[in-house]
Amino acid sequence: MIPELGKYALPVLSAYGATIGLLIALVLASIWRGRRVRTMMRELEKRIG
Repeated sequence: MIPELGKYALPVLSAYGATIGLLIALVLASIWRGRRVRTMMRELEKRIG
């Protein structure tokens, strides 16, 4: 499945790993911020009525 990368295997696989790691971090940060904003909105709605 994986083509022979030879001497480029480490840089290519490192780039894939970094990309996947950053995408996961972005998704988790978005979820965390969404939860935080939702909580803030609920508190604001309670205060306003």
